[in-house]
Amino acid sequence: MGKFSVLALIAVACSFPARAQLDATQMTAARTKAQVCFGCHGPDGNSQSPDYPILAGQSWRYIYIELKDFKEGRRSDPQMSPMAATLSPEDLMLLGQFFAAQKQAPIKFQADGAKVEAGRKTSDAVLCPMCHLGGFVGQNEIPRVAGQWPQYIKKQLADFKARRRTNDAGNMTSVASTLSDADIENLSQYIGNLY
Repeated sequence: MGKFSVLALIAVACSFPARAQLDATQMTAARTKAQVCFGCHGPDGNSQSPDYPILAGQSWRYIYIELKDFKEGRRSDPQMSPMAATLSPEDLMLLGQFFAAQKQAPIKFQADGAKVEAGRKTSDAVLCPMCHLGGFVGQNEIPRVAGQWPQYIKKQLADFKARRRTNDAGNMTSVASTLSDADIENLSQYIGNLY
């Protein structure tokens, strides 16, 4: 294989990164852009409040899509919608990459063992790992929810079930419509317990 062919293959491979990474200069710019997020999500994306999701270690593509959905009105939140409205496509990408590069920390949460086991069974029954993967680590546009605040998971599942949140192409609304309130509670305990 010629030198040009090797360089062409490297260029193509680098243009489709499995995980977008920032160099030191870009990380500094991203941290500056993310300052406004720190009040709710924490300076490293590890929210200390169950009202706000943990963004650290999340897929950059998922963060990008969710911010875009807030910006374009496919997802609505009184705090996030106005914040996202002013972001450029480059800002969305930069924020996604910044939070994806952060390390998720365990939450301070005492799980109920019986609910965790019931949640595991519900997860298997409704095939959650099919999209979120084993251990709920997520992939691409499917979020990592392992170790997420149970209260946040519970709210999102309830919102999908009630169709207050519908930016999921019908996948989560379909699954959530089959869940009882007890199922949602148990799943939130199970997922919050994972790390």
